[in-house]
Amino acid sequence: MPPPGPVLLGPEDPAAVEICDEGAAAPVLLTCDHASNVVPRSLAGLGLAPEALEQHIGWDIGAASLTRRLACALRAPAILSGYSRLVIDCNRDPGDPSSIPEASDGIPVPGNRQLAPEARAARRRTCFEPYHQAIAARLEALLAAGNVPVLLSIHSFTPVMNGVVRPWQVGILWDKDPRLPLPLLAALRADPSLVVGDNEPYSAREPAGYTLRHHAVARGLPHLAIELRQDLIAAPEGAASWTARLAAALSPILARQELYRIEHP
Repeated sequence: MPPPGPVLLGPEDPAAVEICDEGAAAPVLLTCDHASNVVPRSLAGLGLAPEALEQHIGWDIGAASLTRRLACALRAPAILSGYSRLVIDCNRDPGDPSSIPEASDGIPVPGNRQLAPEARAARRRTCFEPYHQAIAARLEALLAAGNVPVLLSIHSFTPVMNGVVRPWQVGILWDKDPRLPLPLLAALRADPSLVVGDNEPYSAREPAGYTLRHHAVARGLPHLAIELRQDLIAAPEGAASWTARLAAALSPILARQELYRIEHP
């Protein structure tokens, strides 16, 4: 029997999930919740001009490229969302009003107004659940094999928000588990040219986004979110440069065997 509610994806639409380096051996998983600005054809661009979807409201600019590159550098798999955060935000609880926003950064999203419950359920079933099922399956496979995995969530942020210039090039977001964030903050801050945010420009204590909270915190896995400023990683050369910088900082930390334990701080 077909699932109830509207069918969002047609044969020409991309998959809801992208999995990179699936066979990589490292007990590390990278995720990118806002990797894509694609909208299913059936939703007619959500009533937005194409250039609006290219802005930060549609996706985390540069985050997908950096995630793919960093996964390769760390020899780890990565799981990326296949559709725009405006279709449904994979880092928000589905019941949260911001999950399917009627406006984003002051820009109305006509295709999200007054959605019927079955339309919301279709977006969750089609775009949200496959992404999180893929993350859960990878983590559970690693745990079943006797490996405690690390979860790294990759995001990007705008250089200016509400007229305020953001000075950070990178931010490390975390809450109660210091195993990854504290040594990474120290490694990045060893470079005096960097302004490194500790739960800036966003905080994982508000609480943490859905992906970290649901997959890592609940399982007691070491984890953090990394936020990169979009103007620094939007172009390929910037993404490559920041991949090298992050891989150099993360590699010695990820080599510590004591990291790979289940803990519930």
